Amino acid sequence: MKIRNFVALLAIGWFLVSANLPSKTLPDIEIKTLDGKSVNIQEYGQNGKITILSFWATWCSPCKRELDAISELYPEWIENYNVELIAITTDDARALSKVKPLVAQKGWEFEILSDSKRQLQQALNFQAIPQTFVIDQQGQIIAQHEGYKPGDEYELEDKIKELSEK
Repeated sequence: MKIRNFVALLAIGWFLVSANLPSKTLPDIEIKTLDGKSVNIQEYGQNGKITILSFWATWCSPCKRELDAISELYPEWIENYNVELIAITTDDARALSKVKPLVAQKGWEFEILSDSKRQLQQALNFQAIPQTFVIDQQGQIIAQHEGYKPGDEYELEDKIKELSEK
């Protein structure tokens, strides 16, 4: 009797955990470039590269620290691991005008997209930023990380390196 209850609890626990995980592939969602052109996020998972999606906002200090840290390593990542970084701002329409000047000031060399209506954020089922997703060469979401502390970029690099060796 006790074993049956334990198995039932495990099944319920697994359901609750898996219900909050993102889908295995990128959703079919249109978001915008900073020039206002629509792009389907699935295109980034279908190009044979390791893709990093980093969700951020201009008001989010940890987000900017994370992107600054990654920016330092990014040229080596491109060369060594065939990776691309897509930084997706969640700034709303009113704050969107601050994005281009901030990117220029920071000298970030990666692509910036806008999810101002937060449709992609909702589809990937997360609330807090910074939020980082790792997508493998076949377009599968294989890792997700919330928040930023110094050194997280090296853990991200370890994951990228592992993927590049497959």
